[in-house]
Amino acid sequence: MPDAIPVFASPSPRIRLVPVDRPWTWLGKGWDDFRRAQNTSLTYGGAIVAASYAVVAVLWWFDQIYALWPLAAGFLFVAPLLAAGIYDTSRRLEIGETPDFATTAGALWRNPEHLAYLGLVLAVFNLFWVRFALLLFALFFGAPRNNIRELIDLTLFSPGALPFLIVGTALGAILAALVFAIAAISIPMLLDKRDCTVWVAIATSWVAVRANWKPMALWAALIVAFTGFGMVPFFLGLAITMPLIGHATWHAYKDLVID
Repeated sequence: MPDAIPVFASPSPRIRLVPVDRPWTWLGKGWDDFRRAQNTSLTYGGAIVAASYAVVAVLWWFDQIYALWPLAAGFLFVAPLLAAGIYDTSRRLEIGETPDFATTAGALWRNPEHLAYLGLVLAVFNLFWVRFALLLFALFFGAPRNNIRELIDLTLFSPGALPFLIVGTALGAILAALVFAIAAISIPMLLDKRDCTVWVAIATSWVAVRANWKPMALWAALIVAFTGFGMVPFFLGLAITMPLIGHATWHAYKDLVID
């Protein structure tokens, strides 16, 4: 069995085949990067927490708090793009630079056109998910509720909660799997290779996930778990878990893609 497979007919790029437990190695390397660039990592993490609070405040102000659940779940769809600065932090550490927030904040400008295209794709997925989730809520529970306690009771403890969660989780999982397949390593690749196009990056990510589906399934589960744990203490945990996942994703990309 080959240890790598080509993405296209040409010899480059190629995808390395890795063992199922490799995501733990990526996490270990990601933690090393987190510690080496602790101030920068925590700044990005803090910015994500602050943005989460801002979204909650806006929803509360406009009496749209019922949209909090689908937006929180849809965070996974746009998080790969939000982590661009974290990927760039790991990239700079790898080449011997000392990164800081100011030098990595403009990471998207390394390949702005194609990163914008990919961002648009992720935004469409997120918009579709939010619209579907709100429609599903209306079908099961009627008019939206703006009381947090009532929302929790309806979506977790009411008679319609179980079928609502089953249907919502099933579609959410399908959409999340598609987003993961196209974005697992595409954004780090676009940052690393400034002449790379969005279509090459997406194809490379898709082949990497398909060829390494067992380790990538574990990696996806770890991302969901770390993100969920980060959200539980009212988003505060994201200050650590999001930079950690971002750094680890960079090492996943470097491990999986062979020039």
